[in-house]
Amino acid sequence: MPFLTVADVLRLPVIAAGLPRVAAGEGQLGRTVRWVHVTELLDPASFLEGGELVLTTGMPHPSDPTQLRGYVDQLADVGVAGLVVELGRRYQQAPPDLVTACRERDLPLIVLARGVRFIEVTQTVHALILDAQGELLRRAQHVHELFTTLTLRGAEPEEFVQTASDLSGCPVVLENLIHHAVSWAVAGRADGPVLDAWPRRSRAAETPDRATVSGPEGWLVAPVEERSSRWGRLVMLPLTGGPPFGPEHTMILEQAATALTLARLTGAPEWDRRAHSSVLLDLLHWRYRSRTEARLRAEALGLPTTGHRLLPVVVDHAGARVGDTTVSAHLAEGLLTSGVKALVGDLSGRRTGLLMALARASAWQPVVERIALDLRATLGEDAVVAVGPGVTELSQVTRSFREAEEVADAIGPASRGRPFYVASDVGLPELLYSLRDDVRVQKYVEHRLGRLVQHDARHGSDLLSTLREYLDAAGNKSIAAKRVGLSRQAFYQRLHTIERLLGTDLEAGAERTQLHVAVTALEVLHGKPTDSSD
Repeated sequence: MPFLTVADVLRLPVIAAGLPRVAAGEGQLGRTVRWVHVTELLDPASFLEGGELVLTTGMPHPSDPTQLRGYVDQLADVGVAGLVVELGRRYQQAPPDLVTACRERDLPLIVLARGVRFIEVTQTVHALILDAQGELLRRAQHVHELFTTLTLRGAEPEEFVQTASDLSGCPVVLENLIHHAVSWAVAGRADGPVLDAWPRRSRAAETPDRATVSGPEGWLVAPVEERSSRWGRLVMLPLTGGPPFGPEHTMILEQAATALTLARLTGAPEWDRRAHSSVLLDLLHWRYRSRTEARLRAEALGLPTTGHRLLPVVVDHAGARVGDTTVSAHLAEGLLTSGVKALVGDLSGRRTGLLMALARASAWQPVVERIALDLRATLGEDAVVAVGPGVTELSQVTRSFREAEEVADAIGPASRGRPFYVASDVGLPELLYSLRDDVRVQKYVEHRLGRLVQHDARHGSDLLSTLREYLDAAGNKSIAAKRVGLSRQAFYQRLHTIERLLGTDLEAGAERTQLHVAVTALEVLHGKPTDSSD
């Protein structure tokens, strides 16, 4: 056993022979017994350090209820594991005043109906405690080696958290200073009970200087540092109906928190952004088992999901950085400063995703425009900000994110110039740009315009531009001739040559439409500017 509890000691034959009965503190039998102390002193507290199981015959106990209560208060204040009183010498039954005092302090009181040899009790229990301490030391060495290995190979925070959870069998959560759950492992249990209303519950538990039980739910909490300042904390949650935390739980959490602190000192990646990226990618591809799971994960990172408009945004920045930081970190800092709640993380090496929670009655355009203008000022005009439709349900985010990605795919160099783009900004040039890698589009262009392009290359002519001006003028020859600076007769002659080369009738509306698509696609494939007003 990793440690002894009061309940464990009561099951030992050397104690069981005394027919033990719990007279008070029944709910505290899980307390750890650090040592056994035999004393008949009225003021034993000065000789105790906490965690002892005190054995006494009760011989010197005062008869005065007030003094007896003071005796119990001393034991409770110093934090003893429990009080064992042997009947037969001073008492024939547990004194009511002693029972009442122990109950008031929730201190385990055990009475022995038969006499036992205290020396045998101390020898037996101390031998077991020393064995358990030796086992704990060996276990601590093993745990230390595990976390050292993870640290040396640059493991991600999820691995540290998962290892701590696996070793302890308890849920473990890594959170930052603003109580957002960055990573968690639930030891085979459902996420729901662990992450439900996480920020609110977390704020109820203070952060100690070392691993200590804290808060109304009895969490075991250890700080995680970063360069002499606090970065966040590691939390271990107790199992419902399970045993209380013991020395091994504390040791595991401390080792994990120390390893995480070292990971941050050695240049660990931005854990907040990793957590946000994970949730965003899972939303984008809908990898969740239920809507509840998706909601809990998003809310654990501080994103309100009910009563808000959820607005997905995709930023295509071609892998650029903002000084020494990433685009996602730059965006997250700006949104935090402006008070906008959002998930911000990388979707790929060249794209960053945002999921903003905005008031339903507020206008989203000014918020997105500020973001876009800041990016264009920082990264240049090549940054593309694409916005999906606002939704009110988290389950609708996947479709909206996909639409934002499709818009981002469609905005090529020739189409850029606006702060941000939505689906209605995707015209024919943008549609063809998004399909530029499709072999069928390339074949279509070659089939429709190949001979004309070859003729221009062979003869140094510019019939393709003539065709483009004609199509842009919607078939009005006079307007097109004026645009290219040719006489009508010369312009007509060029059109006849084009018709002959392409084997088509330019007077036919359907033919002009097909050629217009082909010319636009050709210009998109060659990266030439197009007139998106057509």
